[in-house]
Amino acid sequence: MFQGETAITVDDKGRLAVPTVYRDLVARACGNRLVLTYNPFEAGALWLYPQAAWERVRDEVMAMPNVRKTVRTLQQKLVGSAAFLEPDGNGRITIPPSHRAAVGIEKKAVLLGMGEKFELWSEQAHRAQIQQTLSDEDLGEELLGLRL
Repeated sequence: MFQGETAITVDDKGRLAVPTVYRDLVARACGNRLVLTYNPFEAGALWLYPQAAWERVRDEVMAMPNVRKTVRTLQQKLVGSAAFLEPDGNGRITIPPSHRAAVGIEKKAVLLGMGEKFELWSEQAHRAQIQQTLSDEDLGEELLGLRL
């Protein structure tokens, strides 16, 4: 399980180092095979899955009937734009230029461990996201009993 927030530096070639704390976990979870795709719900972020977790998501998304535009868009953003990545000998992965440009990742980014996947945010989008707060109107019935 991935959790936590790490500030990441992206070099001129679009490479970033997988944080040391996650390297062994990534190697065990997926044999160092990762899949990068767009976050279809929030601008400024990419999703990074271990391959096995990705395959479950991919199969579920592609099993949906694509007669609705929303489903087709979800399939395009997740599956059609997926890129396979493997860390190099120094634990670095290369983020494709198209993905970096689409979400505004330049020199600095933020990697969030989110359970079975990572979220890779541009520094600016991450800052804007964490500055948002939830109001009472945002909370549905399913969250009212949550003890934090």
